[in-house]
Amino acid sequence: MIKLYGGIASPYVARVVLYAKLKGVDLPLSDPPGGMAGLKSPAYLKLNPMGKMPTLEVDGQGIGESSIICDYLDDVYPQKSGLPADALGRARSRLVARIADLYLAPHVGPLFRHMNPEKRDQAAVDAAAKEIAKAYGYLEQVMDSGPFCVGNSPTLGDAALGTMTAMLHAMLAAGNFTIADPVGSGRLATWWKAVQDDAVCGPVIREHGTAFGGFLKMMTGRK
Repeated sequence: MIKLYGGIASPYVARVVLYAKLKGVDLPLSDPPGGMAGLKSPAYLKLNPMGKMPTLEVDGQGIGESSIICDYLDDVYPQKSGLPADALGRARSRLVARIADLYLAPHVGPLFRHMNPEKRDQAAVDAAAKEIAKAYGYLEQVMDSGPFCVGNSPTLGDAALGTMTAMLHAMLAAGNFTIADPVGSGRLATWWKAVQDDAVCGPVIREHGTAFGGFLKMMTGRK
């Protein structure tokens, strides 16, 4: 038995969903034990002691962290790879995913604390915007000629960066931030159009962006 727990509003859950689809693996989402509010329940913590999404349950054992889950999918479903065929291409695709996690995500998430313009710390927003632009600069440099992050087909890097970019766009729109679209021109614009137009990537990225936008409206409404 294999189950993926989490909500599509999470870019990390959406990454796994998209990566599974790229590999031709049917991996439907399930609510965690105890429901979506039960990430700290004993039943869920038994599977994932960090209490975060996503978690892949395999025969009663849990695997956490989206990158590790994607590695597991590669191991157990080797028939269709989610990575480029050559070693350098695979390294590039993994590097895109790594940069998205280490250099982009830490500066996208904090914008949530500044969604309200009346309570916004503009200096903090400006600092985040600078780091976001820097991260996309790194990403542009490590991509090849494309149109995807590596080559003519979407791979792991596209799944990771595509969902993170959709989350960023939803935040920029909801918060009315004066931050330039980092994928609005050049090589990154070509990449973004490719993943949005792709028959596999596009629907998942749009579903994630819509779900995350709805989450933002709910949370800002509470405040």
